[in-house]
Amino acid sequence: MFVQPHRFRRGAALTLVFAGVLVTGFASGSWTGGAAQAGQGPEGSPISPRVVEEQHPADAHRLVSRSGDRWSAAYTAREYEGLQQELEGSYVGVGIAVRAGRDGRVEVARVTGGSPAERAGVRPGDRVHTVDGEDVTGLPVTEVVARLRGAEPQDAAPAAGETVVVGLGRDGRRWDEPLERAVLETESVTVRKLGQDVVRLRVESFTKGSGARVREALDELPERGGVLLDLRGNSGGLLHEAAAVASAFLDGGLVATYDDGGEQHALYAEAGGSQDVPLVVLVDGGTMSAAELLAGAFQDRGRAVVVGSRTFGKGSVQMPMEQPDGSVAELTVGHYATPAGRELEGQGLTPDVEVRAGQRVEDKARTVLGGLARRG
Repeated sequence: MFVQPHRFRRGAALTLVFAGVLVTGFASGSWTGGAAQAGQGPEGSPISPRVVEEQHPADAHRLVSRSGDRWSAAYTAREYEGLQQELEGSYVGVGIAVRAGRDGRVEVARVTGGSPAERAGVRPGDRVHTVDGEDVTGLPVTEVVARLRGAEPQDAAPAAGETVVVGLGRDGRRWDEPLERAVLETESVTVRKLGQDVVRLRVESFTKGSGARVREALDELPERGGVLLDLRGNSGGLLHEAAAVASAFLDGGLVATYDDGGEQHALYAEAGGSQDVPLVVLVDGGTMSAAELLAGAFQDRGRAVVVGSRTFGKGSVQMPMEQPDGSVAELTVGHYATPAGRELEGQGLTPDVEVRAGQRVEDKARTVLGGLARRG
């Protein structure tokens, strides 16, 4: 499962967050660098793009299209500004997260609660055939996201109140569903009690405040309680927020290493985490980038049992580079590695306990968690 190289047209390179589907730079965690050397802004704000003073061509879309970098992305100045806003936890959309299925099909992965899509009855598993009458079969999910969000013309930002007509399919039936775009809040961390002493923390993406929310949930955990940290479908986000989640469960120590153009960096957890809480991490093929890195850190350091299926395998680092015309090109500059030195690019992470098709991942994870609690 890999993202195909982006196709570039006016407005189609808007590879931003869409209902929890995070791609390119946002997914890679490169928007903060995770360390002071990388230029993290105040309160963990996105890093400023490197300014390319003498770069030809001076347009990010042309630069990226010539790079041959499958993880690259191009943004207009307006689009990049929108991305920064989304890192704060809100976006304009209809509430559909999409994924690539077999034979080029595009499917609904998740539907945001309270969104226009949920109110219209859209369900996970529905096939997306068209967007505003144009067939999207075989397109990269990034371009499907751009069309759903709306970004035409190039100098316009997606606007709430606009309507997009989505051609859907389910159980052999096809229909067109008009959906009005709205401003939606991203709830990156949800907490659900699965019993008296078991809590599931689902982290959809690493946006601003994700680490603090996980810590709050741990503070409310009953004594001798256990945690299922659900990273299924988490395609990444802010690297420093992934480190903050790691810090909630670790008492300091190495989380990851990464290189930036040959220069090596290390990412560490803060001291004082809850090391005694039994922890099981859930992963699947939609677990990407910073989420893979977090699961790998727990696995390497013996902090958690990882349950599920092999992860996506995105271990590359992207860096935004501002062009003279104000557009931003995001290009790969290096790769991540887990504390044990394992690289994830193209390989993914193998869980400690693999769940076969037809088995309920959550049930298996609770069984494993029960064993950890008894052993502890």
